[in-house]
Amino acid sequence: MYQDTIAAISTPIGESGIGIVRLSGPDALAVARKVFARPLSNRRLVYGHITDPETGEVVDEVLVAYMEAPHTYTREDIVEINCHGGPLPLQRILGLALRYGARMANPGEFTLRAFLNGRIDLAQAESVLDVVQAKTAASLRVAVQGLGGKLSQSLKEVRSQLMGVLAYLTARIDFPEDEIEGQEVVPTLEGARQMLKELISSAEAGVVYRQGVRTAIVGRTNVGKSSLLNCLLRQSRAIVTPVPGTTRDTLEEVVNLKGVPFVLVDTAGIVQSKDLVEALGVERSRRAIEQADFVLLVIDTSEPLKDPDREIIDLLGGKEVVVVANKSDLPSQADLDGLPWPKVSTSALTGDGLEELEERMVDCVLGGRVFTSDALLVSNPRHKSALERAQSHLEQALSSIEAQMPDDFVTIDLTAALNALGEITGETVTDELLETIFSNFCIGK
Repeated sequence: MYQDTIAAISTPIGESGIGIVRLSGPDALAVARKVFARPLSNRRLVYGHITDPETGEVVDEVLVAYMEAPHTYTREDIVEINCHGGPLPLQRILGLALRYGARMANPGEFTLRAFLNGRIDLAQAESVLDVVQAKTAASLRVAVQGLGGKLSQSLKEVRSQLMGVLAYLTARIDFPEDEIEGQEVVPTLEGARQMLKELISSAEAGVVYRQGVRTAIVGRTNVGKSSLLNCLLRQSRAIVTPVPGTTRDTLEEVVNLKGVPFVLVDTAGIVQSKDLVEALGVERSRRAIEQADFVLLVIDTSEPLKDPDREIIDLLGGKEVVVVANKSDLPSQADLDGLPWPKVSTSALTGDGLEELEERMVDCVLGGRVFTSDALLVSNPRHKSALERAQSHLEQALSSIEAQMPDDFVTIDLTAALNALGEITGETVTDELLETIFSNFCIGK
């Protein structure tokens, strides 16, 4: 366990009414007493001033809270100094804390200590970051589920079932001469496999809520891509003119559709151009298509399909696509029957078809499934990968039993499945994995 005391600014740098400098560790109270003259008692907010002991200068007017271990976020002594939220007072107070015994916290180190000290497991620790980065109310709800240990509780039940079978088979291997009462292990393992299957099936939607859907709005010039973006955002974000080629670069905005965050990328029309700036925009549009999870193909139905339309269509193989048949307020001349994707007629001018388009977008990315507010969703790609490996090992164990293989073969796969599940909650985590996970956190959390 960590034995030193750390400090960091726990609020975003910038101008605000309040900023917080947080200390955690065995010397947190001692460090605070060197710069704050008034006595501190457990779980009491005390008014006073932070003073530089060397010069006697008053740095800021503050409220200081001392929280005694183990009933704290990190299960260590914690001091939180609430000062004015300007960059200068925050930096000055942090500097004093570092001068008088604390060290600068690493990214996510407060949450790392909470995990290492047993207050939360690894899945809950990762949910802390998800709460901070939640883009919609639905993604926040999924993150709070993880923070509350809902996934951990389900995994605990699966691990318990696998551990029971593993203990029984290990006993049969280690004590072959003893009469060990027989158990029917297959139903137990089948039940565990079904639970894993349900968790994995929720992961695709869960990851969507957590990370959002990168959505490229593509089409030839002047078909209404930027107008569509403005309609989806309900604000005039992109410049719209009758002049072809107005958009020369990609533009990104996030929109919340039924709780799903869509990262909309408005792209330049893909055309052959000798104009250097326009050519660079077209290249960025091609990259946007490659990187997109989802594509809105905008086609001007007031005109027949043109060669630029067909060139873009050829770029979309293997992508999840919805065809936006735009300019429905004008007579249709485009034949879209040969396109293999769902189509929605819209008018970016009048707003017709917009609601249907939004519903179709959500249905496509969620596979048409509807989730209740209390449904458990696996939202972390790392967790999904570990669940899939656990399921694979469990299926191999069942195959070994069906083939009447020796118990040793079954126990090897059951152990591997348990290790994979342990990677989620932290029982079998490596230092390298911990470093990777917590490096994504901000300093101060």
